[in-house]
Amino acid sequence: MGSKSVAVLDIRSFEVTVVVGERGVNNTIVFKASKTVPYDGYENGAFYDVGKLGEAIFSAVTAVEKICNERLKKIYVGVPGEFCAVFPKEQFAGFPKKIRIGRKEVDALFAGGREEHEGLRAIHATSMIYVTADNRRVVDPIGLKSTSLSALISYFYCTDYFAETVERIFEGMKIELRFLPTDLAMAAYLIPSETRDEYSLFLDAGYLSSTVCVILGNGVLSQRTFWAGRGQIAALIMEEFGLPFDAAGALLDRVNLYQRGGGKREFSFRDETYEIDADKLSDLVKQGLDVLCEQAGAFLEECTGRELEYKPLYVTGEGIAEIRGALEHVSRRVSRICELLSPDLPYYNKPSMSSRIALIDMAYEENRANGFLHRIFNGFGG
Repeated sequence: MGSKSVAVLDIRSFEVTVVVGERGVNNTIVFKASKTVPYDGYENGAFYDVGKLGEAIFSAVTAVEKICNERLKKIYVGVPGEFCAVFPKEQFAGFPKKIRIGRKEVDALFAGGREEHEGLRAIHATSMIYVTADNRRVVDPIGLKSTSLSALISYFYCTDYFAETVERIFEGMKIELRFLPTDLAMAAYLIPSETRDEYSLFLDAGYLSSTVCVILGNGVLSQRTFWAGRGQIAALIMEEFGLPFDAAGALLDRVNLYQRGGGKREFSFRDETYEIDADKLSDLVKQGLDVLCEQAGAFLEECTGRELEYKPLYVTGEGIAEIRGALEHVSRRVSRICELLSPDLPYYNKPSMSSRIALIDMAYEENRANGFLHRIFNGFGG
């Protein structure tokens, strides 16, 4: 793999993807290889079948290595919200006199806030905002002169269970692993920096699991993950109409929540024909969406404040993007404008692609920065 290329493993709640890519001109991303393999998913902080997860990852890694015609030496592993925790912390450093702030002072500020948490492993840290002695709020303080520096920092951790499970799967492959928070990667990649300088609201609507976050600057102030998404809606359709699960998923792609009075319709899937009540189908989809809305809405109510009152909710992920009318339904239920985000890349401009593209972007920056924060945390978990 070329020195400018990075490999990432994107673990979603129904499939895993291994991608090798690099930064191109004008900040585009150039892909060298990609392989996606389905698996059983996870719930309540545990994978349904670790064996099948391992088979899926091994299959994806092997396929990518074959395409690239070389062995992967390092993979950045995206940690889904289900297995990720964030601890925001304010750090302060005072200096004997006014100094020009450099990397040494910033590094010390980050290192001073590191903590151990039982059952968790530190994986990443990033600043939300810096404040100098004269109350200047800045994204990057290096080069400024001040007698003090404070920062609001997001410290990210993954569960020991997740890290150890992935490490066992890669045992024997001789591939170095680095862990990155997937939802931070998506928010940082998809939401413009000038928007994130103030508070932003972000929802990764997934297949089985979804995560909602409050974003500030380059970090996450708060986040919550809940078990709701496209898969649960398909399960409702399967049970109501007696369809195979694959057929229920295919039927979900044909739903149009804008239409009413559809009556009875025929639906064909793999040489089988089913009679479907279109109005009942729409009601089931809304019922499933309401579960997601209730969970996300409860979190947003807890985070209520003047700075969040009129903020839109930015949405991405495979959970609702392909359901016509779903975004508008969510917007009504959470009483906020909802905007659908996707990568601004030809052929990859779908919300379902957001996590793998964002992880490539973050991995590239981490690789370029030579992993300073990894070295900070190496003393207690890497």
